[in-house]
Amino acid sequence: MRIEDLRQHLRTLGAQPKVEDRVLRLWAQAQPQDSGKRRLEDFMPKALRLALPALSAELAALVQLRSQHPGEDGSARLLLGLQDGQTVEAVLLPRDGLCISSQVGCAVGCQFCMTGTGGLVRQVTSGEMVAQVALARTLRAVKKVVFMGMGEPSHNLDNVLAAIDLLGTLGDIGHKNLVFSTVGDLRVFEQLPLQRVKPALALSLHTTKAALREQLLPRAPRITPDELVELAEHYGRSTGYPVQVQWTLMEGVNDGQDELDGIVRLLTGKYMVLNMIPYNRVPELPFQRPNAERAAAIARHLHQRGILTKLRQSAGQDVEGGCGQLRAREAMVRMPARRKPVAS
Repeated sequence: MRIEDLRQHLRTLGAQPKVEDRVLRLWAQAQPQDSGKRRLEDFMPKALRLALPALSAELAALVQLRSQHPGEDGSARLLLGLQDGQTVEAVLLPRDGLCISSQVGCAVGCQFCMTGTGGLVRQVTSGEMVAQVALARTLRAVKKVVFMGMGEPSHNLDNVLAAIDLLGTLGDIGHKNLVFSTVGDLRVFEQLPLQRVKPALALSLHTTKAALREQLLPRAPRITPDELVELAEHYGRSTGYPVQVQWTLMEGVNDGQDELDGIVRLLTGKYMVLNMIPYNRVPELPFQRPNAERAAAIARHLHQRGILTKLRQSAGQDVEGGCGQLRAREAMVRMPARRKPVAS
C-alpha cells in the first residue's frame, strides 16, 4: 500500500483533509485511532467510522514482527514480515533511533554487503516504510529514522520521498532526524532540494578511489568520489545539516595510508562528518574488519588532520545481524530440503 493509495481510500470514505491527516498521524505515531477527548462521531464521517477497525487492522498487517534480536549495545535487529511473505530488516538503535529498509534486496550489489548478494526482489512501498516506524514505536520511542537498511533509497525514490514527507509532517520526526542514505545518484541531488521535507543526507562513499569504488559497488552510478563529495556538499550547505559520509572500514581494502590521505584531500573544509564503521563480519563474504586498536588509530589520525571522524559500531554485531543476514538465515531455514535420489 502506498501512502497516496491510503489517502485516496480515506477520501472515498468521506474524510476531509484534517480528518485524513489525523488518521495518518495516529497511524505513524502508533496511537489508537480513537485517541483524544473528542468523540469520533463529532467530526468523522460515518462511513469512515464504520471502516476504521478494518482499516486499522489492514495497516497493522502491512508489517509484522517475525523475530527480535537484542544487542549488547542497546540496539535490536528486527526481522519483519510483509504481506506477500517477503521479509525486510529494521534496527532499533540506541538513543531512540530506527533504521528501516526501502527495498527487499538491493540492485547495487555492494561486494561487502549480504543484502546485495541476492539482487533486488521488489520495492518496499511508502506505506510499508511508515509501517516499519509504526511497528517499532510499539516497542520503544522513535525520534530519528534513517533509511540505511536493506536497499538503495535512490532506486525507490518516489516511495522513499513520500514516506519521508509523512514522517516529517505528521510523524513527529524532525527533518534533520530523517536521514536519506545513498551510494550516490544524480536524481537524489536533483529531487531532495525540491521537497517540502528535506532530510539529512548520508553518502555511502567507502573509498576515495574511483576504480576501487566501481569494484566494491559494481552497479552504483559511475560518479567519481570527488564529484559525489561536491554534490553532497552543496546539498548539505543548502539545508544546514552536515552530510554524513559513511565508510565501511575493511582490513586491507580501504584502511591504508593512501586512503587516509585521500579522505583528507576530499573532506578538508567540507560540511561533513565521517562515520567510520568497522566491517560487520559476514561469514559468507571474504572481507575482514580491522582490529579495534587499528580502527581507533585510524580515526585518531584523521581527527588530528582536521577531519571530524566518528568511529561507530554496526549495530547487532554480537547477534550476527549485519544487514541482510537475518533475512538470509530465515530464507535458508525455510528452504525445502533437497530430495535424495531414488535408487533404481
